[in-house]
Amino acid sequence: MHDASPAYVFIHGSCHGAWCWRDVIAQMQAKGHTARALDLPPYRPAPHAQVTLQDYRQTILDDIDAHGGAPVILVGHSAGGYAITAAAAYASEKVAELVYVCAYVPQAGQSLADMRKTADHQPILDLIRKTPDGEAFEFRTDTGRDALYHDCADALAQKAMAQLRPQPIAPQSTPVPDLAPAQNITRRYIICTQDRVIPPVEQEKMTADWPQGSIERMNCGHSPFLADPTGLVSLLISSP
Repeated sequence: MHDASPAYVFIHGSCHGAWCWRDVIAQMQAKGHTARALDLPPYRPAPHAQVTLQDYRQTILDDIDAHGGAPVILVGHSAGGYAITAAAAYASEKVAELVYVCAYVPQAGQSLADMRKTADHQPILDLIRKTPDGEAFEFRTDTGRDALYHDCADALAQKAMAQLRPQPIAPQSTPVPDLAPAQNITRRYIICTQDRVIPPVEQEKMTADWPQGSIERMNCGHSPFLADPTGLVSLLISSP
């Protein structure tokens, strides 16, 4: 058992929820690790414009406090990279490690939307559309499935598509105010080499100056938690 090691707290990306980590958490727990996944706001129908990056940060920190306050390993997928970094930057003493799974790594003064704009290739623009209120976006049913889950079993991919929800835009238009407090936290990155949402070349650019041994790779698409949960778990629990 691994009772003395930090708990793993999993944070989803755009339009997803805690549900996407189900198989990963089951395997982590079976191996004796403490693991749980969170839903980021909104939890219920609400004005999308009211949801903020600060809400994401506080959801994570409140969960840590609710479980005793011991430092945790935060694992963020895709846009979840901003949420875990925001939490770590605000309360670095509560985070033992940051793990980015084909995720955005915040840059000083840049929002997630800014990072997309500076990318050489932005495939996500062809995959999403705004909701009627203009304050959120959702994945298009005609292109989203192949981009998100092209290497997943068809039934699994269809079930996942049915569980997607609109993603508020405001949190992705907000930079993390001060990255400095998070800079000394151990961090790892898992590059997904067949990613059709965040191009692998962009993942490589975000980690170009990371130390050797902190970057690992999976030969899969943007959703390793569904396509290869066993492989992802193996990387998560291995030493850097």
